[in-house]
Amino acid sequence: MPNYLNIGDIAPDFSAPDQNENIVTLSSFRGSKVALYFYPKDDTPGCTKQACNIRDNYQALLEAGIRVLGVSADSVESHKKFAQKYQLPFPILADPEKNIINAYGVFGEKNVYGKKTPSIFRTTYLIDENGVIQDIIKQVKTEDHTSQILKKIQKP
Repeated sequence: MPNYLNIGDIAPDFSAPDQNENIVTLSSFRGSKVALYFYPKDDTPGCTKQACNIRDNYQALLEAGIRVLGVSADSVESHKKFAQKYQLPFPILADPEKNIINAYGVFGEKNVYGKKTPSIFRTTYLIDENGVIQDIIKQVKTEDHTSQILKKIQKP
């Protein structure tokens, strides 16, 4: 099972390369809201639906003041192919050592068809302008993830 962080926790800072080999650091986003989403694997059906939903609604997220960062354990090269294939306009970070994934507690064993398999749990952390975790989406709807993010961010 995952070992999620809690709402109200300071989001652990990190630096990692994106699909263009740019180093992205979470603390550089202070002053902006961040949707930090973790997904299992590039170019798989659910992960592609989720990334494309965010891509198709990216402008609405930007207009709401939300910056998006995706993270998986895939390599920079894998991310580059995935981002180019689907024209993803936001950074997706390579974390093959699972440093970020483990810091956010989204790695654990899943029961897949009766077999326990180590995996990344599809999770989105919503981080406020001060670097504090405002909300956590654990039941991600891959085809409608942007609405989930916007509803959580805009709640009173």
